[in-house]
Amino acid sequence: MKVLITGGCGFLGSNIAASYLESNDEVIIVDALFREGGELNLKWLKSKAKRSQLTFHQQDIADRGKLASVFELHAPFDYVCHLGGQVAMTTSLRDPERDFKTNTIGTFNVLECARAFSPDALIAYSSTNKVYGDLYSMNYLERATRYEIADHESLDESTPLDFASPYGCSKGAADQYVRDWHRNYGLKTVVFRHSTIYGGRQFSTFDQGWIGWFSKQALEQNIELRKNREIKPFTIAGTGKQVRDVLHADDLVRLYRRAYEFRDQIQGEIFNIGGGLKNSLSLLELFALLEDLLSMEQTLIFEHLPRRKSDQDFFVADISKAQRILGWQPRVDCRTGVKRMLDWLNEA
Repeated sequence: MKVLITGGCGFLGSNIAASYLESNDEVIIVDALFREGGELNLKWLKSKAKRSQLTFHQQDIADRGKLASVFELHAPFDYVCHLGGQVAMTTSLRDPERDFKTNTIGTFNVLECARAFSPDALIAYSSTNKVYGDLYSMNYLERATRYEIADHESLDESTPLDFASPYGCSKGAADQYVRDWHRNYGLKTVVFRHSTIYGGRQFSTFDQGWIGWFSKQALEQNIELRKNREIKPFTIAGTGKQVRDVLHADDLVRLYRRAYEFRDQIQGEIFNIGGGLKNSLSLLELFALLEDLLSMEQTLIFEHLPRRKSDQDFFVADISKAQRILGWQPRVDCRTGVKRMLDWLNEA
């Protein structure tokens, strides 16, 4: 196979790229290396690749001409994994123009380049649950450690779209372009609307990748605790009862590989993707899990900040459609996955 991966040096991209390298497939990566950790992931991928198996282009997907030159040089592709994007809601609020260029224009460019140079490739797009907006209209219940929705255990693909925040607008527009380019131009596209994803090769930051970020804070506090040093509290936004279903990178790689196997059945489809209800966590529940896994002698110390704009109090993906059509479901439970996250952070 010949696989093009935009954002191939990011968290999701590097994991998928590594999987195809291990299968002796040809991998072409386009990545602007805007995000922290990108160069480290590229170095890691190069260490895994055989001669001429991996090609890297440092390009901004918002630049149509440069992206077209990559397609013209390497096409046709069997599979285009479009994972490149601006991924933090808070960043989109600070710089909405950059967010729009990367997510919306970048996705349009990928679609048009594929239409011109590789029209038979499967195009898988990494979308987000933020296309459903803030979900303020739901009937919420507040429990001791989490929020719940009174009449929904999880949310499926029929949940009304409601683009909120610049990030939601840019990803939502791209999401719909990907679907529509199948309807109008016959491209073989599939959209995956992701909830929280986490795992190795994720260089989390304060505003993106909360499982990794808070795992890092727990490790640092545990070190200070064992050395009898003063512990500096970290901060959380809101009550800490916000809930997401969490999905480990290993399960996500299996999803993308499974999608290619079922490429004829899933053209034009959209799937909600996450760990499901049994792998859902609030921040407070994650903290309790981290304290247990690290055998901490006291609870984590943190301070509350105001609730973030356009945050969702509860999102758990109904993954029954992916189970039914793709025969896919998560295998890594959240306890095992968080333990792996801690192990990777220790090594990193």
